[in-house]
Amino acid sequence: MSDTHAQSVAFVRETAIPPSAPPSTAAGPIKWVRDNLFPTWANALLTVAALYVIWLVLSSTLPWILGGVWNTNSLAACREVLDGRSAACFSVLTERWHQLLYGFKYPSELYWRPNLALLMLFFAAAPVLFFDLPRKLLIFTGLYPFIAYWLIWGGTILAPLVALLGFIVGYLVYARFVKTSFAQGFLGGIAAAVLVWAIGGYLIPAGASASAMLEPIPSRDLGGFMLNLMLGVTCVSLSLPIGIALALGRQSNLPLIKGICVVFIEFIRGVPLITLLFVASVMLAYFFPPESTVDLFLRVVIMITMFSSAYIAEVIRGGLAALPKGQNEAADSLGLDYAQAIRLIILPQALKISIPGIVNIAVGLFKDTTLVSVISLFDIVGMIRGPILASTDWNGVYWELLMFASILFFVVCYGISQYSQWLERRLATDHR
Repeated sequence: MSDTHAQSVAFVRETAIPPSAPPSTAAGPIKWVRDNLFPTWANALLTVAALYVIWLVLSSTLPWILGGVWNTNSLAACREVLDGRSAACFSVLTERWHQLLYGFKYPSELYWRPNLALLMLFFAAAPVLFFDLPRKLLIFTGLYPFIAYWLIWGGTILAPLVALLGFIVGYLVYARFVKTSFAQGFLGGIAAAVLVWAIGGYLIPAGASASAMLEPIPSRDLGGFMLNLMLGVTCVSLSLPIGIALALGRQSNLPLIKGICVVFIEFIRGVPLITLLFVASVMLAYFFPPESTVDLFLRVVIMITMFSSAYIAEVIRGGLAALPKGQNEAADSLGLDYAQAIRLIILPQALKISIPGIVNIAVGLFKDTTLVSVISLFDIVGMIRGPILASTDWNGVYWELLMFASILFFVVCYGISQYSQWLERRLATDHR
């Protein structure tokens, strides 16, 4: 009786059986390959063809790269070492790396100055790029342009201090009068800054001898990839606020302001950048006072900034046009004036929409800095085309130098692209 009763009681499991791993065809690399490379017969054929092309490219380039020579002092010596083999002559990079990065006139004992300026750039850009950092770090961001100028160009420290003082006075005047009128505050701030700079221009020569000095470096001595970075960072930083102002001016209700912005944008967008660079090299000096000697680097920065700001203005105008009209009406209902509505409601949303376009222009602008080689500024492409290939030691080396320049530009542009994608995901621009 007891055995029969015991057998009628159901078994209750006290522990769960560990889950089994999915089949190899339903997860892991095999599933990824099946879903992405061989989902259909057509995709499978394209995958095989692409792999064949990749194999052809690598089978011919990898031996050329891996068998390269790094320790000779001329192309002739490199060919003697290769003894008829087809391989790269990377010795030109080990011999001329300093010219590719810094130009051929920047003093080698002063390389620490642009290196320090580049290191400080990462700390200065971090609070702007990653907005989770403390806002107090923006103080260093505002001071960085003046510190970097003094480090790279040298000279008296009074010049960057006067420039900084002009911006501070201009901002204080703007903050004082913007409550009455946006235009009054904007124009008053510009006038105050120009006045401070004009006064400082007369006082700097008198106090230069008693101020901190670094060995001055003329702009003509700047070159290499350092020049490309300087032009890219400077022009992108300046063109973004100018582009915002142009986009807002194009939507202004004042006919004069709107007309000026429309003419400027359409004219600049209709002229090639290389034409503007020739204007900067030859004609722009005639627009300044006769006694002034405007630096060529400054003239190039002015033209490239004008060029990129016109394109950024159109991108931001597209972001402004994408906003519903109710956003402006909401700002009016809250009692915000024009400056407050633009700063707090309109621009944050328009800039989020415009992120891909702005990044696209920034990447294109950075690559376009190589065009300055046509006006005798020796950037990295100018160094390759000019002093390096013109020398008898390395005349005939092309692929190694161009490949090195391509890698540098790819690293910078790919980093900008990845940051923009991270920023889009962080701001969730496609879901708001």
